[in-house]
Amino acid sequence: MKRGADPRAVAAQALDRCVRGGESLRAAFATFSTKLPDSRDRALLSALLHAGTRWWLRFDRAADLLLQRPLREHEPLVHALLVLGLVQIEILRLADYAAVAATVDAARALGRPAHANLINAVLRRWLRERAALATGLDRDDVSRSAHPRWLLDMLATDWPGAVDSIVAANNAEAPLTLRVNGRRASRDGFLAQLTNAGIGARVVPGLAHALMLDESTDVTQLPGYAQGLFSVQDGAAQHAAVLLDAQAGMRVLDACAAPGGKSAHILEKADVQLLALDSDPQRLPRVRENLERLGLSAQLQAGDAGNPADWWDGRPFERILLDAPCTATGIIRRQPDIKLHRRAADVAALAATQRRLLDALWPMLAPGGRLVYATCSILAAENSRQLDGFLADHADARGSAPALDWHAFGGGVQNLPGEGGMDGFFYAIVDKAT
Repeated sequence: MKRGADPRAVAAQALDRCVRGGESLRAAFATFSTKLPDSRDRALLSALLHAGTRWWLRFDRAADLLLQRPLREHEPLVHALLVLGLVQIEILRLADYAAVAATVDAARALGRPAHANLINAVLRRWLRERAALATGLDRDDVSRSAHPRWLLDMLATDWPGAVDSIVAANNAEAPLTLRVNGRRASRDGFLAQLTNAGIGARVVPGLAHALMLDESTDVTQLPGYAQGLFSVQDGAAQHAAVLLDAQAGMRVLDACAAPGGKSAHILEKADVQLLALDSDPQRLPRVRENLERLGLSAQLQAGDAGNPADWWDGRPFERILLDAPCTATGIIRRQPDIKLHRRAADVAALAATQRRLLDALWPMLAPGGRLVYATCSILAAENSRQLDGFLADHADARGSAPALDWHAFGGGVQNLPGEGGMDGFFYAIVDKAT
């Protein structure tokens, strides 16, 4: 098979698109992976892009220490390639000589042959002086942790005793967790299928349908994928449908449904009338595809949950799931580009959106009904303080903390990144008085 473009040169372009262009890691990978026909090269691109965004705030600074004249402004692709060279050595733990040689070759593949010798010299200097240079980087909290200052400050306020553990979890790769489709397979039966195929997996305590794989893999190649026996869903997210407790025949709203994982789980658990709503109509085809693969169906609707006049038919819902838009600070280990794209100002803006959605959805909930408020954030402004403010302003709202062995966080519960092998997630149950 033709190998296609140099994967490290492609990775430098994709990383620059994420850092300077503000594009998501997922979108950049989708765009640039098309240049690499070989699956091995695509796997390397994924590894480089994840590690490059995860550790940018450390090795971007390291590159400056190694250069008399920074490359960032006038040669951004070479700068990104140099960061990736350091990442290969320190994070991916490739053989030193191989990482240096391949990065030098990538400079030529990028059309920057004049910089090949510079990259070679800089990376070799790092190898000679790495201990002293690393010590210097560790003196600054940002370059030590590879987390932006605003986020470190908020974590220190909200979770003063857990900052180091949160940072460590964010800088580690997340495990791959599956949710077995209970309508088509049992968890134990599917686990046996995986075992027979030589794939290591284990059950996740407290979740009836979750399996955590020993190693990440291409899930489309797992047994049962085409037959809809499972979905990919982190264990923390699998609690949403359980807490919602939708019963057969109920009218249910998933207010921010895309890509459809929680909608599917709700339908797997009970025969309900589900409306899967999302503000972005371009994301709904993916929801439909996911449901169809699992043998499920729902009413799909494009619309802003905060503006029900455009889509609501006036009939109340007995259950509402609001997995609200948030900073996603609980899933940085899966989407490390969040550290590069989020800003402190986003917190207040997203908190305002969350409150707008809560206020708009509440009148749609039937008396005696339940709303589950969820975010993949770990910040108080989006979670505990958001819930407290909503309950204070709605006399018919009865908040309760879910019965999960997580951290009590205001009137809800919070899992921090990595705890139980799961993502950072917040849940609160709000029941409506009859």
